Formats: sequence, C-alpha cells, structure tokens
Amino acid sequence: MQPIYLDYNATTPIDPVVLDAMLPYLHMHFGNPSSTHAYGKTAHDAIDLARAQVAGLIGAQPDEIVFTGGGTEASNYAIKGAVYARMSGFFARWFTSPHLITSTIEHPATLQPCDFLARLGCKITLLRVDRYGSVDPDAVEHAIRSTTTLISVMHANNEVGTIQPIREIAKYAKARGVLLHTDAAQSLGKVPVDVNELGVDLLTIAGHKLYAPKGVGALYVRRGVKLEPFIHGAWHESGRRAGTENTPYIVSLGKACEIIRKDASLGARARTLRDRLFDRLHQSLGDKIVVNGHPELRLPNTLNVNFLGHVGADLLAKVPEIAASTGSACHAGSITQSPVLCAMGVPPEIGTGAVRFSVGRFTTEEEIDRAADILIRAAR
Repeated sequence: MQPIYLDYNATTPIDPVVLDAMLPYLHMHFGNPSSTHAYGKTAHDAIDLARAQVAGLIGAQPDEIVFTGGGTEASNYAIKGAVYARMSGFFARWFTSPHLITSTIEHPATLQPCDFLARLGCKITLLRVDRYGSVDPDAVEHAIRSTTTLISVMHANNEVGTIQPIREIAKYAKARGVLLHTDAAQSLGKVPVDVNELGVDLLTIAGHKLYAPKGVGALYVRRGVKLEPFIHGAWHESGRRAGTENTPYIVSLGKACEIIRKDASLGARARTLRDRLFDRLHQSLGDKIVVNGHPELRLPNTLNVNFLGHVGADLLAKVPEIAASTGSACHAGSITQSPVLCAMGVPPEIGTGAVRFSVGRFTTEEEIDRAADILIRAAR
C-alpha cells in the first residue's frame, strides 16, 4: 500500500485532466511556437490559450503573464529584473545602491537572490515577524527609503501557512512608488488570489503546486513595470524570457489554472480535512500538540504542529505509512529547527518537534482518519 500523502505543499501530483491536456503537445503538436507554418501556429495558439487561463485565475491580462521554468525562476526574475532595470543607467549604477525589503521567513527563492544582490552592493532590509509568522505592514512602511526599489513578501508561508497582509503592504508601497512582489506559489489554488485586489506589481506562480508538472511556472508583471530580462536570447515571451517555449508544460499550467478557477470548493474541502486531522490528534494527545502559524489567517490545507517531547524527523521515521514534512521540502533533511520557526520565536525544545501536514485535491477522509490513528500510536 502506498503511503498516505500529506505533503501537498512540497509538490502536488499531476491531475489526470491536466495530463490529458498536455500529452498531445508531447507527440502530435510538436511544432516550434515561433514557426509560421501550421505546426508552429498550433503550438502558438495553445500557449496563447494557456496565458489567458493563467491570467484569468489571478485577475490579470494575458500580456501580463510571462512563462518561466518554475517558481524559483519567476521570483529570481522579479527581484533581479527590478534591480537590474534600476541599475541600467550609468548614474544610477555608480552613484546609488538599490534597496530591497523582504522578510526573514521567505522561501530561499527570494532570500538567496537578495543575498546575491547584497554582494553586488544592494542594501537589504530583513523584516522580523511576530509569533504567528506575520509581517507588520507598519514595519514595511518604516523600512522604505528613497532608494527602495522593491518589496518582496510572500503571500503565504510554505511551512506554517500564515497569510501575509499583502493588501496593507501594497498601500504603503504604492504611496511611495515602490514595486511590490509576492510569491504566491503556496497560496494560489488554496485561497482567492487577485492581483488587483492585492495591489501587487509582480507575482510568482509555480506549476507543481497546482497539479501541473515540475519545471513550469509564471511571473505576473503588471503593465508598465520594467524588468531587465533574466535570460537573454531571442525574442520569446515578447522579449521578456528567451528560450523556445515549453509548450506541453505551459499547456498543463493553463489547464491546471482553469480547473482551479471553475472549482471554488477546493479551499473549503481542504479546511475540513485539515481540521479533522487536528481534531483527532488533539482529542487523543491534548496539550502535547501545539499549532504553529496563525490560528485563523493561514492556508486552509496546512497544519504545522509540534509534537512535544518528540523530534519531528524521528517521529516521521517511525511512521513510513505517512508522507509528510518536518519543514519546507526545499530544506528538509536537517533535524535542527527550521529557520521559519526560529524567526517566529518558537523555542527549540518545542520547534524541533514540528511536523507539517498539507492536504490536497486527492486526500480522502479515510486517509485522514488512518493517518491520525498511526500518528497517535507513534506519539504515545
């Protein structure tokens, strides 16, 4: 029997409908989208449709969507592209140092580009978070300088699920003329995401968090925002991302977004399953279970809990019947407390017992009940 999969925040399985949509573009419709003959036009039209499908999910216009090789590339493009665009002039490059604002709980796809830019002379402000993992919008406002080029704060944290006050941050950014980027890789498909309601200029999308394959993503770029291309070459993606488009994967991302847009019940169902798991654990283990993250303003599918008296990695090793995570899958493998929990001020003697469970589209109630029974036996 396959392990019970409760690690949807790490990656999602490909939806069979998504797979069926992309398969013809792997063998039948193989044309280069840049070619002018019938084979190329078929591929080009499929990409145009996918662009509209992605845009439709987030309230954007199709020409504001740039397809990438994944969420990490999208965030790198947003952050580096904004800074390089500012540094393109001689005077700006040599007489000012662009300033960026981000938080201590960002994904490495945000923190590492900021570290790289710091080595080039950029100034970085790392905002602290409260005990729930939330950024204070007022702290963002106070951090803005005359040289601030970009604010990058994730929409929802991948480990504890806390949803950030992006709308409030956007008001301060707009008032000061500063670009705002948010990484929505974890939130998209779980909670409503509308770029106009959020007020963001740049937004990261990752296909493999949306039941599409790994290796495809997108960056929303609001009309009028200038970014230096991250990858240079031919005039693909309207000159914004060079390289022949990956038609099958782009088609899959478009289809995945279309499915989410048509099914508004996904978030509510995920919340029911998440709460069912917590209720079962809490009823049996009581105060030996402590939730990490905001009690209400967090992703409906995410349950990050500390098993007091245990090391999370050791507990999971005892239950191979369950596939979960001791933190972000991007930096798993360490038994030390995650940087996110450290930033939230969780004491190490508590936080080392953290396990993240994340449910998804194909999780069943029967799986939740079996997982709860297995975990209770192991924790006792």
